[in-house]
Amino acid sequence: MTETQVVTYGEALGQAYREEMLRDENVYLIGEDVGRWGSLYRSSKGLLAQFGPKRVKDAPLSEAAIAGCAVGSAAMGMRPIAEIMYIDFITIAMDQIVNHAAKWYQLSNGKVKMPIVFRTQGGAGRRNSSQHSQSLENWFVNIPGLVVVMPSSPYEIKGLLKSAVRDNNPVMFIEHKSLYFAKEEIPIEEYLIPLGVANVKREGSDVTVIATSWMVSFAINAAEQLQKEGISCEVIDPRTLWPLDKETILRSVEKTKHCVVVTEAPAEGGWSAEAAAVVFEGCFQLLKKPVTRVTGMRTGIPYGSVLEMQVIPNEEKIVKAIRNLLNK
Repeated sequence: MTETQVVTYGEALGQAYREEMLRDENVYLIGEDVGRWGSLYRSSKGLLAQFGPKRVKDAPLSEAAIAGCAVGSAAMGMRPIAEIMYIDFITIAMDQIVNHAAKWYQLSNGKVKMPIVFRTQGGAGRRNSSQHSQSLENWFVNIPGLVVVMPSSPYEIKGLLKSAVRDNNPVMFIEHKSLYFAKEEIPIEEYLIPLGVANVKREGSDVTVIATSWMVSFAINAAEQLQKEGISCEVIDPRTLWPLDKETILRSVEKTKHCVVVTEAPAEGGWSAEAAAVVFEGCFQLLKKPVTRVTGMRTGIPYGSVLEMQVIPNEEKIVKAIRNLLNK
């Protein structure tokens, strides 16, 4: 029988750090406050004492410098984990990420590998206001050469980060600030979750709900509520937005013949439209109704707690969308 442990999202992240740094001496961590402070949510606490300043580097307040150092060191054979404290700050590092990290493998005809994990966190829920709460994952799905990961639980964050560190492509690893203290039972022994493989979080027969990151929790709660009304929801967590596991999604929609896509990011120009298009193209003749999207509003995130939660999806909005789709 597999031994397990109960850990938080942040603790699972710290375990993945430690295991990968012990496994490979080329893995190192760089970012603002990752060393002496132990990161914003203490996920790297203790790593500086264990591995020293050569492998746990407190960077200056320059996201461009962090990303640039990661690109240069990766080209020389290192495997950096570059932490950008908030995804909102990643705008300062877009040149290094988009024009360098994502392009060098192709431009060098495969000679220069870019095994970088750009770790960051986004999303609302902790009253960090408009410049610290955005969901910007849509930007990165559009960039050839980038893998885009959004873990939704402690189990996922550990297994996906370990796989991301070992991947030879640059990985945009986007966590959610409202999940860092969520707890889950995970194996004590080592495990990895392959990139590009979705997870059916809950099986159902009436409607497929595709949800990302924090929205997975809301979707599961909505599904449990609707189960009491006789509506069976299948909840799918894609885990990686790119590459996307289309087979798992289409197999589910072929069964349920209804689909709802839930993202915290706005609908306009978003990944939710890509997911909906995949379903339309793969299951058009089987769908009983058009795909429904439940997304965040195209607005800045308010500071006040009540208003903050009004501009993103929640359990009530998901339940209402599913009822409307099924005419219940």
